Amino acid sequence: MLFRLDSKLAKFSGGKIYRQLKPGFSMLLLSGTILSLLLLLTGSQHGGQAGPRERKPNFIIILADDIGWGDLGANLEGVRKTQTPNLDLMAEQGMRLTDFHSPASTCSPSRASLLTGRLGLRNGVTHNFAVGSVSGLPLSETTLAQLLQQAGYHTAMVGKWHLGHRGPYHPTNRGFDYYLGIPYSNDMGCTDQPGFDLPPCPPCDPGPQVHRETRAAAGGCYSQVALPLYENSTIIEQPLDPWRLTQSYTQAALRVIHTARQQGHPYLLYVALAHMHVPLAPSPSVSNGTEGGAYAASLREMDSLVGAIKNASDWTDQNNTLIWFTGDNGPWEQKCQYAGSAGPFQGKWQTSRGGGSAKRTTWEGGHRVPTVAYWPGSIAVNSISSALLSGLDVFPTLLSLAGVEPPSDRHYDGVDASEVLLHGAQTGHEFLFHPNSGAAGTFGDLQAVRVENYKAFYLTGAAEACGGSTGKAELHDPPLIFDLFRDKGEESPLDESTEEYQHTLERVRKGRDDLLWDIATDQSVSTADYTTRQSAAPCCDPRHTACRCHTTG
Repeated sequence: MLFRLDSKLAKFSGGKIYRQLKPGFSMLLLSGTILSLLLLLTGSQHGGQAGPRERKPNFIIILADDIGWGDLGANLEGVRKTQTPNLDLMAEQGMRLTDFHSPASTCSPSRASLLTGRLGLRNGVTHNFAVGSVSGLPLSETTLAQLLQQAGYHTAMVGKWHLGHRGPYHPTNRGFDYYLGIPYSNDMGCTDQPGFDLPPCPPCDPGPQVHRETRAAAGGCYSQVALPLYENSTIIEQPLDPWRLTQSYTQAALRVIHTARQQGHPYLLYVALAHMHVPLAPSPSVSNGTEGGAYAASLREMDSLVGAIKNASDWTDQNNTLIWFTGDNGPWEQKCQYAGSAGPFQGKWQTSRGGGSAKRTTWEGGHRVPTVAYWPGSIAVNSISSALLSGLDVFPTLLSLAGVEPPSDRHYDGVDASEVLLHGAQTGHEFLFHPNSGAAGTFGDLQAVRVENYKAFYLTGAAEACGGSTGKAELHDPPLIFDLFRDKGEESPLDESTEEYQHTLERVRKGRDDLLWDIATDQSVSTADYTTRQSAAPCCDPRHTACRCHTTG
């Protein structure tokens, strides 16, 4: 039976992934099961290969979008029923990292830092790229994918890129052998059947006239800029169908695992999910029977995708594959019922003065993200680490595990977390810096500093909260300092007259001064070009409204 199944799937794998998709989330699960069975068969055929310690490890990075620390069921004590059973199981079988932070609290800077191990002030990416951006992550920057590709890895990316979609900035020119995904956030283009958003956005303009407007002109919606789906460097559908995007991502990820295993190569699979960014478009089969509305259904759908990837990995090369799940920033509070939970990290000092304290801010809710690392036989089961770590650390850690040296001509901000993952060490960053990400101050500037359990703010500011309230930016000299062990909600700063405050302030000042001097004297600093042109927007057929085309049919 398995061999007959294999012959049918061989026909499937020869064509474009997206062409084979069927509507309905049940088909996603069925397809995942079928491919996983095939992967199990393939794994048994390779059973005579060298042990995992004699081969380079595989890496799967799963990056959720706009996810809250409190969205992971395993992070919530006393909660029996959650929307993340697969991630909870992965945490039980691996390590939960409770003090892990995104490198920034908005999309492009966070992703650039994850792939380069460098803060935005070094890699040049300090705020988001636009639909009409002519450039992207500076070409002077070397990505994790490029280095692993050069070391013999099969490299693939599935999902949101948001680091430049034109020419040399495209994923397939930044180290990825294969790419299926969207060039930027899933709200940066219209679709024919929009998902849940607040305020709701209209579908793509069906009219005959070609006109591509900016987001601002449409009141926050892109009514005439269609969201494209790329396979490698080709747009295969515009506008894409958001209700089938999870299905296509799952199929692509499983195929990457299968292909790499067949070819005998170690692989890097970077899955940058559309979940939990609005517009939310959960499959109706998931929504039915799920309490909590569209957000809960989307969270469960995301979790099912993670589970399918984990199962495929387990059945092929379980003891030689590290899966690292994390988020690009915290929840987008202004989206109200379509936003996630920051858990206990509420930024109460700020919210009591107006505005939100999650995405785009330097409050804990903006950058402390749910994180799980899973590697059977290498990472201790049901372990918890409170080490101070960041998405910046993915770059040096994976290179270290692969035995690959990073370029020596530049300075890095990430640390190698191998000892934390493999041996349970509780030491991470001595200092961790949180860049301004849109709520206040200049993009990229480092005005929030973490040292041990203390966090200092030289600048505070709020993002827009649910309901529209905002808070003003305030400079603090000397800075506000919070003790996060005693005050997770960042409600009451330390008294400036205490010895505790003065001792911490001295450390904060020295650490911040040292880093700013290092960046100022760093000869490898890059500068991103944020120029935009209307003609730079992705368009598979400019003769049609919203660049409409369907090459996958």
